[in-house]
Amino acid sequence: MKIKAIKQNGIVQTLCRMCDTRCAINVHLKDGVITDITPFDRHPVNQGRMCPRGSAAIDLFYHPHRILKPLKRQPDGTFSNVSWERALDEIAEKMLGLKDQFGARSIGVWKGEGVGFYQQEGYPRRFIQAFGSPNYFSNDSACYNGRYMGHSLVTGFWNAFPEFSHADLIILLGTNPPICHPPFMREFADGRERGVKLVVIDPRLNPVACYADIFAQPYPGTDGALGWGLIRYLIETKNYDSELVERYSIGFDKIAAYANKFTPEYVEKQSGIYSHVVENIAQLVIKNRPNISIFPGTGLEHHDNGVNSVRTFAILACLCGNIDISCGLFWPEEMGGRQLNLYGEIQLEDQKPIGADKFPALYDIRKECHSMTAMDYMLGNGEYPLKGLILTAANPAVTNPNTRKVEKALSTLDLFVVNDFFLTPTAKLAHYVLPAATFLERSEIHYFPKRQMVNLTQKVLEISGVRDEYSLWHDLAHRLGFGEKYFPWKNEEEVNRWILEPTGISLEKLRRHPEGYVYKAVRYKKHLKKKLPTPSGKIEFASAYLKSLGLSEIPEYVPPHHICQTSTLYPFVLTTGARKSLFYHSRHQNIPRFRNVHPQAVVEMHPQDAADLGISNDDLVRVTSEVGSLDIRAKVRHPSELRPGVIEIYHGWEDWRVNFLTHDDINDPISGFPALKAVQVKVEKIGR
Repeated sequence: MKIKAIKQNGIVQTLCRMCDTRCAINVHLKDGVITDITPFDRHPVNQGRMCPRGSAAIDLFYHPHRILKPLKRQPDGTFSNVSWERALDEIAEKMLGLKDQFGARSIGVWKGEGVGFYQQEGYPRRFIQAFGSPNYFSNDSACYNGRYMGHSLVTGFWNAFPEFSHADLIILLGTNPPICHPPFMREFADGRERGVKLVVIDPRLNPVACYADIFAQPYPGTDGALGWGLIRYLIETKNYDSELVERYSIGFDKIAAYANKFTPEYVEKQSGIYSHVVENIAQLVIKNRPNISIFPGTGLEHHDNGVNSVRTFAILACLCGNIDISCGLFWPEEMGGRQLNLYGEIQLEDQKPIGADKFPALYDIRKECHSMTAMDYMLGNGEYPLKGLILTAANPAVTNPNTRKVEKALSTLDLFVVNDFFLTPTAKLAHYVLPAATFLERSEIHYFPKRQMVNLTQKVLEISGVRDEYSLWHDLAHRLGFGEKYFPWKNEEEVNRWILEPTGISLEKLRRHPEGYVYKAVRYKKHLKKKLPTPSGKIEFASAYLKSLGLSEIPEYVPPHHICQTSTLYPFVLTTGARKSLFYHSRHQNIPRFRNVHPQAVVEMHPQDAADLGISNDDLVRVTSEVGSLDIRAKVRHPSELRPGVIEIYHGWEDWRVNFLTHDDINDPISGFPALKAVQVKVEKIGR
């Protein structure tokens, strides 16, 4: 590994991308070698704190199994080294051949987040549009899009992270901040010091729930019933923001009429949350409105009713007067930089983006295709063939539902290119594997919407033979004939300057502000003076857009599949996705010191369920669904941690892939999200 450090000795300040939180870090170098990574204490996100994943960036960068040269799969399935020039020439030649034979839309791109940077979404979107295909896929179609769409359908925007420290009441739904977003805990601690109340809603007792004033365990996928129960309570007692409803919203009469049936007793029947607990939560909401932070995690969107559950809680927040305040549904203002995508310049809707016929809202709102439907197109079961795919730092053979189908589909591609650090299970199916650059090898622009702040990350080192992501798309675009027009910049610095040019903010200024630069002072209650970015310009309790698609205009509560279609053959409900403290989805499992902490996967069970099946701790069990089966060790939990009948398996293990069990055809009708957190299964003991 031939490494060149940008600075031989000293400290480089940048942002950590070992997860999506983007804490500020100091990278310490001695003689061109990283010796330590410590937290940068002047950045508002982490304020001098850092989780163990941050320091493991050293392990990632110097990992002995990193791919450092392009690889080409041979007829016998093995990989051999190939030069960059030959690999890119062959990839471009194959792409042009597929385009001539099947059309540009026969090729797609797939964005992951494993390489850990921000502009990775803009580059492939720009590339595939310039190529002439609408088929952009990403990890967001199984994480994030559901919550974004749910909020956007109500307010026209979503800022994922409110200022929790400014709230008087925090309601967390299906999320585990100490593991998923550690910096939040500082905000929670600040709030708790001044008496903020905390309500946690989750089928699983997670660490933050131990500090809650109220912890409620619903049946998986029934959060929407609770949301409607709280809405009814506010309307029934006339404890909602009547001026906001009358002047700045549409559809209130429709949600008021629908909410009538969601009495505390009805909510208990639907969700399993005791009626008196529903009332207690409602009273806390009334007492503390409007200063409430309602935060839905992925636990809400991973159901076949996920978007409407998110919409319900967005409506609840609006009824509380919670819109565009610091702790609530804050409406960020953009910096005004240029966008890399080409949606204003190239229109490709007539090319029938994959999945847009089944889930048109996904494409309309996010300009994204449906990754599960993509598998059908690869297998020849679509309106046209999907023959080629360029995938950057994603691992759908682990993270997408119905793993066996995913593996089969990816294996049928005529051209499959993966850009990543390691030979993941997905990369092993590729024709070409290209070495990816870590966040320590790049410089790019990052935004922090809730603070209206921008950061520039700093390149720390570079490895001979490893190209950054921009170089990949640039070099391919020039081989395909549209590079001069759409990828004219020589390097990332030129890209960054182009993005910033309309703002008047220079790269030099951002370099002088490693703590972040506030591009626009935060203003609140903007909806009082200008229209919201919804079709009506108002809060939409009812969506005429969804009605035009034949979907419910209000977020009606439909019980999840496992309740609507109970099964005696599969009596347990499997929920997947609770994260481990050191892993991030399928990442970091090959870091030895992390693997020592989390050596193997387990299925977590309620003690009564385990006793009924004669299962003890560490017994080998087989978990089986209609889709497949998985052999795994059992872990019997305290009775308060899980509801009886509910089991839990972490979703990112490469060696124990839980998505061998999950369905790809039980989907949310708006987002197309798979029901990853409510899978009907059976469990049987098979050994010790």
